[in-house]
Amino acid sequence: MDLDALYKKCVQCPRRCGVNRVTASAALREPQGPHAGFCRESSDLRIAFAGLHFGEEPLITVFGGSGTIFFTGCTLRCAFCQNYQISQDGLGRVVDKAEFVDICLKLQAAGAENINLVTGSHHIPKIAEYLRSARDGGVTIPFCWNSSAYESVEMLELLKGLVTIWLPDLKTLDSSLSRGLFAAPDYPDAATKAISWMIKNNPLKIESIPEPPNAKPAEWAEPGQPRDKMMSGIIVRHLFMPGKFEQTADVLAWLKQNADGRAIISLMNQYTPIPAKKGKITQIEDRLVTPEEDSDIQDLIQAYNFEYLFYQELSDDTSWPPNFTRPQPFSNKLATPIWHY
Repeated sequence: MDLDALYKKCVQCPRRCGVNRVTASAALREPQGPHAGFCRESSDLRIAFAGLHFGEEPLITVFGGSGTIFFTGCTLRCAFCQNYQISQDGLGRVVDKAEFVDICLKLQAAGAENINLVTGSHHIPKIAEYLRSARDGGVTIPFCWNSSAYESVEMLELLKGLVTIWLPDLKTLDSSLSRGLFAAPDYPDAATKAISWMIKNNPLKIESIPEPPNAKPAEWAEPGQPRDKMMSGIIVRHLFMPGKFEQTADVLAWLKQNADGRAIISLMNQYTPIPAKKGKITQIEDRLVTPEEDSDIQDLIQAYNFEYLFYQELSDDTSWPPNFTRPQPFSNKLATPIWHY
């Protein structure tokens, strides 16, 4: 694969900026320089944090936690992004192929159930090459693609045979909302095409895994009992945005028609106002979900009767959003750090 060709006139994501990200990398060495595209990233791959994460869906965390790797940059600019320090503000440092493989091996040695690649849509060609090297270097656990789904099918094809678990968002089907919140009016079309491709190419495979010695307790699991583990397939995530019940109803209707029985649905209600974004979000009600909204959502879930769906218990906890300036961005309950920029 000629990586330089895919970065010299970058059209990797649906924005198709056409900028020369190699020039930004070689000449400027400034990852948010003037010649980087919307993602603000050069052709250098940057990472902010890697560690075992226990806050993902049970099928992903299982016993050992998900081995998350958080990439710097993003193809979206979500107004409410909890990871804005790395997705928008540029925290992270360059890692080459050898260091990337080493990070994966350290996560595997620490007991990770999978390698969870968080927000890498703007670097798919390079990540694909690095994943092949990781396989050759001894990484045997599944690779998991954790993204906004704002990506092109052409680029996703590069991950076929490497990634077996997919965690895409389906944020909204309302183009006016995606224009205001994500700076991407074409998000609904791009995301539904990407998710449809993921579903078509990755059938669900779930295995029951016996509890190993000294397994980490989980609130959602009975001690001593086997736990289900996803080996391949898709979990489609949707975050309910306060005051936007109709938009969530539209998303669930699409998922019922296009994903039920072939993908797992994860409906999240933990929208949390970010202090750094206070006063900047006007398209939605920037607040926690109310008990009344939570009740309405649960009624909607029951009406659709999905074959396999996760839904969180409502909480007023606002302490969980990460701070990536710290070696431990999360609470000790949620994550175990392995690597920090």
